[in-house]
Amino acid sequence: MDQSIFLLVQDSHDPCRDVIRHRDGNLRIKVFCLNREEFEPDPGELQFYGNDNGDLLAFETSGYDGSDPLLVIEAIRWYADYIDNPRMEILAEDPRISDGDDFYN
Repeated sequence: MDQSIFLLVQDSHDPCRDVIRHRDGNLRIKVFCLNREEFEPDPGELQFYGNDNGDLLAFETSGYDGSDPLLVIEAIRWYADYIDNPRMEILAEDPRISDGDDFYN
């Protein structure tokens, strides 16, 4: 099985502003730390969410053309491994506005 290669671009001024990039394509996913910053989802992009040991993260594509949605999940899984949280659950809905207000508990 071919394994995709992802790269991480980090902002030297903001440790919470990572960008996941697919080495062999145009896929870019911005990472937002929702406990530390405001996040307004772009309706033209895909968003996913995850809990990194109590820190809520949002993942949003940037310039996504919709060609390979499974690659987006693969990239987020790669990032979860990178941050040493391989069991991080990836959610399609923002848990802050769902009925499950006990997301942090």
